[in-house]
Amino acid sequence: MPTPVKNEDVEQSLRSALAAEGFTMNPKLGYGETGVDILATRRDEQYHIEVIGYKKSPPARAKDFYESFFRAISRLNEGADHCVIALAKPAEVGLPARAKQHRVAWLRIADTFPELEIWLVDTTREQYQRRTWREWANAL
Repeated sequence: MPTPVKNEDVEQSLRSALAAEGFTMNPKLGYGETGVDILATRRDEQYHIEVIGYKKSPPARAKDFYESFFRAISRLNEGADHCVIALAKPAEVGLPARAKQHRVAWLRIADTFPELEIWLVDTTREQYQRRTWREWANAL
């Protein structure tokens, strides 16, 4: 079983990686504040990013994932071109199974929300991997 990863650690690692790539970002939200976790901008690119850690409990991980989906697509109301769910790297193991389990719906979501992406954040290396929602379905 992979070690749990805190949301804060995922966010800090992703912010460091994005800063190294020349992105500017909104300030970190304070406790209890609402809004996008990270709004990253570079030239004409703008990414609205919802961050999720990795919890020990599979039901808690599923709940976080589904909640972040709705938060991410709600950023369309703000004109988002890229709606991102950023997950801790250990989540990589379960994503293909989740996409397979919900394959028809997963593909319909990809068609409906082409701006939706899922990124994996490696907190030990402060690196991340970008993939579209559809690419996770195709990874099967």
